[in-house]
Amino acid sequence: MKRLPQIAIAATAAAIALATAVPAQAATGQVVVFSHEFQPLAVFTDPSGCHKLPIGAHQVNNQTDGDIRIYADPLCLIPQEPFSTIRPGYGAHVANVGSFSS
Repeated sequence: MKRLPQIAIAATAAAIALATAVPAQAATGQVVVFSHEFQPLAVFTDPSGCHKLPIGAHQVNNQTDGDIRIYADPLCLIPQEPFSTIRPGYGAHVANVGSFSS
């Protein structure tokens, strides 16, 4: 049986801890995502952690009490440029594949 190097085990444990970490203060309110006409809005209530945006997402509105971060990938790893933070009460256009975190 092949054994994993100690560094690989530590990196895996760190990744799991990071992925399951609960933010100190989760946002309360809603993040509303518009994708296309004649398609229902996607509503994320009291979001916490990483959320994949619906396919074809076009605009994200932050109606929570905290900042949300927008990412260009579905795993909340690559910040969307030129901006990556949406303040409460604001919205922004987003890439049609991506994610956000609160």
